Amino acid sequence: MVSNSHHHRSSNRNGHKAFKSRHATKGQLAKQSKGKVEKNRNTKQTHAQALKSKLDRRNQARQKQIQKAIERAKEDKIFDGRNGAARIVAIVPLCADTYSEVVLNHLNVALDMETNKYPTGVHSIGVDRFKQNIQYIVPERKLLPVLDACKFADFIFFVLSATQEVDDIGDALLRAIEWQGVSTVFSLVQNLNQVEPAKRRPDVKKSLLSYMNHFFAEEDKIYAVDNPSEALNVVRSVCTQHPRGILWRDARSYMLASDLEWDHTENMAYVTGTVRGKPLKADRLVQLQDGGVYQVDKVVSIPNESHRSEVMDTSSVVEAPTEDQDSLEQISDEVAMEEEEEMQLPDTRRGVLLDDHHYFDDDEIDGIAPEPVRKRRLPPGTSATQAKWIVDSDTDDSDFEDADEVEELMETALEDEDDDRMDAEEDMDDATTTFGTSKSEMFLDLSPEEEAKAIAEFRQRNKEAEEDLEFPDEFELKPDEKARERLHRYRGLKDFRTSPWETSEDVPFQPKKWDVLARIDNYKATKLKVQREALVGGVATGSKVKVYLRGVPRQLATMAVDEYNGRVTGLFSLLRHENKKAVVNYSINMSNDYEGPAIKSKDELILQCGARRWKVRPLFSQGGATKNNVHKYEQFLQPGRTCVATIVGEVAFGNVPVLWWKQHPSGNLELVGTGSFLNTDHERVIAKRRILTGHPYKIHKKMVTIRYMFFSAEDVNWFKALPLHTKRGRSGFIKESLGTHGYFKATFDNKLNPQDTVCVYLYKRCFPIEAEEWYGR
Repeated sequence: MVSNSHHHRSSNRNGHKAFKSRHATKGQLAKQSKGKVEKNRNTKQTHAQALKSKLDRRNQARQKQIQKAIERAKEDKIFDGRNGAARIVAIVPLCADTYSEVVLNHLNVALDMETNKYPTGVHSIGVDRFKQNIQYIVPERKLLPVLDACKFADFIFFVLSATQEVDDIGDALLRAIEWQGVSTVFSLVQNLNQVEPAKRRPDVKKSLLSYMNHFFAEEDKIYAVDNPSEALNVVRSVCTQHPRGILWRDARSYMLASDLEWDHTENMAYVTGTVRGKPLKADRLVQLQDGGVYQVDKVVSIPNESHRSEVMDTSSVVEAPTEDQDSLEQISDEVAMEEEEEMQLPDTRRGVLLDDHHYFDDDEIDGIAPEPVRKRRLPPGTSATQAKWIVDSDTDDSDFEDADEVEELMETALEDEDDDRMDAEEDMDDATTTFGTSKSEMFLDLSPEEEAKAIAEFRQRNKEAEEDLEFPDEFELKPDEKARERLHRYRGLKDFRTSPWETSEDVPFQPKKWDVLARIDNYKATKLKVQREALVGGVATGSKVKVYLRGVPRQLATMAVDEYNGRVTGLFSLLRHENKKAVVNYSINMSNDYEGPAIKSKDELILQCGARRWKVRPLFSQGGATKNNVHKYEQFLQPGRTCVATIVGEVAFGNVPVLWWKQHPSGNLELVGTGSFLNTDHERVIAKRRILTGHPYKIHKKMVTIRYMFFSAEDVNWFKALPLHTKRGRSGFIKESLGTHGYFKATFDNKLNPQDTVCVYLYKRCFPIEAEEWYGR
């Protein structure tokens, strides 16, 4: 009898468990360890060894504290005694009803000193109670004078009002000073006694402290200058506290000028003051604040008042320039074009440039005539190979912006024929003068027509910026345009970040001064070298000296003497090579408070980098590091994005803060953005991108007929080597031209969506524009 009992079906499967590789591979184990080093368990420390290592750590920490205290005492030594260097204090009123003179008189009353008049300028006061000297800087309540005063200050007094809020001028001053770099800050309040009832006064001080903490988080107290005890505490803190300093300023030698006068015997100007920061060297150039760059002729010591005698020589030279003195020349001499020779350079272009190669033969391009033979203006003895690197004579007289500027005008005219505003924006001849104005002007209402035109320009600029953000770099040809002529400077790249950029194609279009600009191969190594060089030699910090300058106009020195009470000036020593012109890069972030028209590349801006200012027209580009050092050109400065602004200007070493302003016709400056100095890079390529778009006409599997990208067969054949891409991720290439109206067949890696858009990416190099000195007056 057969058994009807149930049994499982037999199987050949192996019953072993599968290996779980999660967290067991070398990569996963390395990720878990997070770089930790496994302790050697074989060597176990004894109690005595553990105690010794603990004592060693304590001893090392103690030694660091002692060394830091010694360095701090050495830095404070320049302020010791009545003959020490003065502590520099800048007074910045933030409200309309606060006055520097009233604040200083309140401080004098707290010190049992007589009140006095304190007009704008520098005022020295000896504080016998604390055996210290203080120099108060009272600037005019305007942006540039206040910034200049804060550059030299060890301490800054921000004066607020208990009865009025901080106005727009005060808010702009705070934001600019914060980014420029600020030393030790004290917040003072004026008119607190006018707050009634008296029990509200602590709340007012709390509110003001909360406002200041928004800019300076370390602030913990507001001092009422109307109260003599609190005013005395402010002066005590200034006389006993070590100033925090500013990194970019303290890396150089600087000096607040107590006098700028003309020496009739030496027939040159001299500046009197106390050396601060690093030691002052006569071999380095100096920047006279808002006065230009000059060479030092000699440095003469000034003895202290207590050490002066009738027999003492007061004209001893403590520092004189050597053969290593820096030159005022910013670029090297150009090659003189003496003879004119005629050379025949055949046109070797066989199609659009893709990476570093021209594809296809001239025979394959029907209907394209070769370019005519051009006459070249060349130096004597120039070979055919060298001639390729010499700029054509017809472009030799162009400045840094001319070649790109003319092409920009042509492109703009073709894109926006009915837009008259672009003529004023791109016209180089209608630029404003180098020097600004601080005088106020009467406001005049515009006529209805002019007002309507201004509104249309504002809205159009913002509309262009929005379109650039949504559809960046897209470009459409008109049916009667030839792409080869319109885009003759553009080329293709297989990979934007890795494909090589053939620089020889850019030689005919580069500015005439391009080859004579300074080139720093290793910026970081050069920066360390020049900063270490500034530590050795020179006139010691804290010395009172007269610095004689060569080439200062007599009118400038006389003006400073005649208007001494209305001007704050001084010297900043430049590091080696900092006067050389090179291709320099700055970072820029648009300010959140800026509400004006969108900022476009090549718009005129005012740039402040450290102690110097220029009028610039920067090129914006994307940041980051790429293998081929090619970076995409940005047409507009977009909010929330960090861009790199490139100009041809003076070199700087270190992370120097940068301020960007837009100057209005009235002369007022509006903060556009902030940033810092990045580096100098002569080989950095700023590539402007154009995207030609076409639309699928017929789709047969992977074969697609494209139209409306080109409008002639010659253009299709010229750009045939370029790869095609779509907005949905497909890639392909041009197979052949169809007809004479620009239709062509293309093959893609997969079937195309009928709603997709076919794109061709083209690039051309843009060259930066040279900056102009700007002194703001």
